[in-house]
Amino acid sequence: MAEVRAAQPGDINEWIRLRVALWPDDLEEHRAGAERFFAGDRREPAEVLLALDAQGRAIGFAELSIRNVVDSCATDRVAFLEGWYVDPSVRRRGVGAALIAGAERWALEQGCREFGSDSLIDNEVSQLAHRALGFQETGRVVNFRKDLSRR
Repeated sequence: MAEVRAAQPGDINEWIRLRVALWPDDLEEHRAGAERFFAGDRREPAEVLLALDAQGRAIGFAELSIRNVVDSCATDRVAFLEGWYVDPSVRRRGVGAALIAGAERWALEQGCREFGSDSLIDNEVSQLAHRALGFQETGRVVNFRKDLSRR
């Protein structure tokens, strides 16, 4: 079983590595976000949990926030799973479950009674993982955007 703990400043490179694996965007954008987090900007994410293997290497993470509005939730203080990733080489071994259990403990400590998440509509692996850990699907959505600056 993986050890799960809050990310610490010395974990920044491992956290960034995992973020890039989940969201293969601009590396510098991930670094800037991580640096803001460790400098005290805890709006989003409010907390980062890392899963560590027996050698202390980061093998997964969960980024958490608290939202005042979440579709299908009744309260105005909802813990939200902003990002969740486990290295493919250790999936289906309880690492994701350990991260979610740690996230649930954090949420309860923050006074939250509900825990929300989302997934891309075509990410069946994520949807199956959510269901396996007790999340209930509450709806499906297709988002739209219109750029008004080009009028």
